[in-house]
Amino acid sequence: MHLIPCPWCGPRDEAEFNYRGDATVRRPAPDAGVDAFYDYVYTRANPRGWHTEWWHHAGGCRQFVKVVRHTMTHAIAGAGRATDEMPLPKEGRAAE
Repeated sequence: MHLIPCPWCGPRDEAEFNYRGDATVRRPAPDAGVDAFYDYVYTRANPRGWHTEWWHHAGGCRQFVKVVRHTMTHAIAGAGRATDEMPLPKEGRAAE
């Protein structure tokens, strides 16, 4: 069991959340072209280490939460609102 610290509800079991993807990917501009949108939709890194992710608190407040999680150990370093900047721990950035 992992606890995810929801900024609105406090620490909650991960079963209340749905993983929603990589929080570091940015949507390209509307005029960016087909290749940029292809990369946005289909091309993803498989990071090892600390990574920022989107989680949806479906079993609680129904808000989207940014979570900093270690992809190897599943340790959670912190969580915040969708607009919060979530710095990675000093151990280093996620390796690509």
